[in-house]
Amino acid sequence: MSFDTSPKTNSESLVDGSTRSTRIAVVVASTGRPEELGRWKDHILRQTLQPSRFVFAVVKPSDLPPSDSMLAGAEVVYCNPGLPVQRNAALELLLGSTDIIAFFDDDYVPSAYCLEGIEDFFLHHPAVVAVNGSLLADGINTAGIPYEEAIALVDANDRNGRPKANVICSLDGLYGCNMVYRSAAIGAERFDENLPLYAWQEDIDFAARVGRRGSLALTTAFAGVHQGVKAARLAGVRLGYSQIVNPVYLMRKGTLSVKAGIRLIARNLVMNHVRAFKPEPWIDRRGRCKGNWIGILDLVIGRDHPKNILSIRQ
Repeated sequence: MSFDTSPKTNSESLVDGSTRSTRIAVVVASTGRPEELGRWKDHILRQTLQPSRFVFAVVKPSDLPPSDSMLAGAEVVYCNPGLPVQRNAALELLLGSTDIIAFFDDDYVPSAYCLEGIEDFFLHHPAVVAVNGSLLADGINTAGIPYEEAIALVDANDRNGRPKANVICSLDGLYGCNMVYRSAAIGAERFDENLPLYAWQEDIDFAARVGRRGSLALTTAFAGVHQGVKAARLAGVRLGYSQIVNPVYLMRKGTLSVKAGIRLIARNLVMNHVRAFKPEPWIDRRGRCKGNWIGILDLVIGRDHPKNILSIRQ
C-alpha cells in the first residue's frame, strides 16, 4: 500500500526536511518497551503528513530501540519514571514551538492519515481544545492485539481514504492512548506528578483541566488501534490501590465528578472480586483485590494518597 508523503505547505521544518504551516508534535512516553518504540519509525514514515517534531520521553537509554530503528530527526528527553513526569518533560521541550501536541501510547498504531486528519480537525473546529480519535480496536481489556493484526486493521481502514473531520460526541475527559491538544490551551497546566508511575486516570485529570478553556471531543478525523500490550505495566496490587485512591484524589480536586468517581471505583471493585477466583491470564485480579482493600483502609484512616503505591511491595 502506498501513500502520498509529499510536503503539504510551507513554513515549519518537519522531521523529514519538508515544511508546513501547522506545527504538530508527537510525543510517545515509555519505559521498558524498546520493541514498541522501534515501530514508531514506520508509523511516522507512513504518515501522509509529517510531524514538525517527534519526541520520545524515556527513563534510560535501554528504553530506546536500536539506532537503525530510530526515526531520523527524533528527539529524546530523559527524566524520572512516571507517565506525568515524562509527559511534562516533553511539554517543557515543545510548548512555545508547536501548535498541536499529540500524545500517543507506545503501543498505539495510527492510521496513515492520522496527522493529516488531526490538522484538518483543529482547522475546522476552533472551539475544541483537545480530542480523541476513533479506535478501530482496543486490546486493553483483553490479552492484547498482536502487532500484525493491528497493522491489518489500520491498512483495511486506510483503503477508504482520509475520513471527514466530524465530531462524534463531546467528552468530559480523554483516553490517554491517543489524545491531542492545542498547545495554546495547555498554558500552565501540567500532568499531575502526584499520580506516580503508570498514573491511573492522569489522562482524565489533565484533559478536564485543559477542557476548562474549550470543549473536548471524540472525532472521526483520525483513527488507530490500541494494542494493549501487557509488558511493563503496573503491578496488580499497585493498580488495585490506584483504582480506589486515585478517583478519590481527583474528586477532591474537582476534575472528576463524585458520580463518575463512585461509579469508577465500584465497577473496578466489583469486577476484581467477581473474577478473582477465575481470573483472566493477563490480569492479576487477586493482586488488584489486595490493592483495593489497602486503598479502602487508607481512606478509612485518612492516610490515602496516590503516591503511597511507591511504598507498596509488588
